[in-house]
Amino acid sequence: MSIDRLVFVIAGTFILASVALTHYHNPNWMWLTVFVGANLLQAGFTRFCPLAMILKKFCGAKPGNAFD
Repeated sequence: MSIDRLVFVIAGTFILASVALTHYHNPNWMWLTVFVGANLLQAGFTRFCPLAMILKKFCGAKPGNAFD
């Protein structure tokens, strides 16, 4: 699986988990959703994604088209 797809899968998982935690536990978990969304937004403009760098360095995932 490429880094791009892994970033999208992990981000989607974090967003869904934070929405569930917001609903069932505490509304402050929504800040996790805000953080992930803001990170995806800035990555779309700057092509800088810390998660992509971590996946490339530690997991050896193959590069995709979005993140170098």
